[in-house]
Amino acid sequence: MMQAALRVFAEKGYHAATVRDVVSAADVAIGTFYFYFPDKETLFVHLYEETADFLLQAIEQAINSRATFAQQLQAGIQAYVNIAIYEPAVVQLLLVGGVGAIPSLAAKRAEFRERLISAWQRSLQTAEDQTLVLPQNSRRTAEALAGAFDEVVLNLLDQPDPEMEAATAVKEMTLFALRAAAYTGI
Repeated sequence: MMQAALRVFAEKGYHAATVRDVVSAADVAIGTFYFYFPDKETLFVHLYEETADFLLQAIEQAINSRATFAQQLQAGIQAYVNIAIYEPAVVQLLLVGGVGAIPSLAAKRAEFRERLISAWQRSLQTAEDQTLVLPQNSRRTAEALAGAFDEVVLNLLDQPDPEMEAATAVKEMTLFALRAAAYTGI
């Protein structure tokens, strides 16, 4: 039911989607829905949390699996792009569907954004400590990178064949991030 709900919310948006749309897409009885969730809002908030955790885990694992700053950036960006290409509903829900959808989601969205920024900031701060990037406000740089990556990923998904352009997008975003962070470790 969660995968079906993800697709329904990504396609229709929160306000246009109905419980009937979700149960129809999941091929379950409406009673099954209400056994697990009291209403559409509870489902949406739960789905948002689960989806945010999924994306953040993928990015953090990719970053943590690499030794150098440049490799960490590339791996994190690659993980993000892979999820966008193969699970576009995840990105749509987190970046578009969740924005302003329901007041109770505002804190969850802020928490997701904070965790995403922190993932990039930890890598930046380590690079700065190792003098691989010029001294900077790593928080602001991480905020800028997170926003830029989101924009490029959303635009990539609007392309006729995003998978075909993914490798170039990852390379260009990595080079952009290295320049933006004033990387000196070339």
